[in-house]
Amino acid sequence: MNAILKPAGKPGMHPDEWKTRLELAACYRIFAMLGWTEMIYNHITLRLPDSVTGGQKQFLINPFGLHYSEVTASNLLKIDIKGNKLDDSPWPVNPAGFTVHSAIHDNLADAHCVMHTHTTNGLAVACSQGGLAQNNFYSAQLHGMVAYHDFEGITVHADEAPRLLKNLGDKPVLILRNHGLLSWGKTLPLAFVRLWTLQRACDVQVAQAGLGPALPVSEAVAIKTTHDSFQWDQRFGAGQDVFDALVRQVDKIDASYRT
Repeated sequence: MNAILKPAGKPGMHPDEWKTRLELAACYRIFAMLGWTEMIYNHITLRLPDSVTGGQKQFLINPFGLHYSEVTASNLLKIDIKGNKLDDSPWPVNPAGFTVHSAIHDNLADAHCVMHTHTTNGLAVACSQGGLAQNNFYSAQLHGMVAYHDFEGITVHADEAPRLLKNLGDKPVLILRNHGLLSWGKTLPLAFVRLWTLQRACDVQVAQAGLGPALPVSEAVAIKTTHDSFQWDQRFGAGQDVFDALVRQVDKIDASYRT
């Protein structure tokens, strides 16, 4: 847990749960600040630590009906691996929100955080036949890290999960064709910088598309670039420093997520 959030705790709640709630609520506000929102849709899910759950798989997710800018540490929903609510919140869980997330959380041991977006440029690349192009600084940092899953409609059917998991394998980012972007990570900050890098790669690709043929990045250079990308390295925080900086920006705008 980063020092920036400095959780004071909440009476009657395990302090580790409150820390987790603060981190996830801050992330929802970061997404809102960056414009990575889709009305009341899309989701970021984060597993609660074993110190809270006793080893059971329990997660936090946004209340269905709230904009990301309305999410707070207190109103996040606690759910089980099947998406059932474990608290008395009046807000429902979006069934389309946890079908994909639960499959990844349940089958990848290190998938403690899962993020999904429908950003315009991310969706544009997801709709393109060639997918992500290896032609810019950001896509070159994702060599061998991107998986693809074909569109099967709104993700409410559990029978899609085995096919999605097979296509995902152990890759940390997923382009859902005709649909959007997804990332997962052992920590929330790592999942975030993975998604941010994929989003930036899509932004550049879409902006460049109108300028004619792009200069390709060779596979050898892409492999080297991905290896040298310090943002994936635990020695450099694996996204923690980036996340902390954005939390500070959110706090300047609206710190109500802390309630």
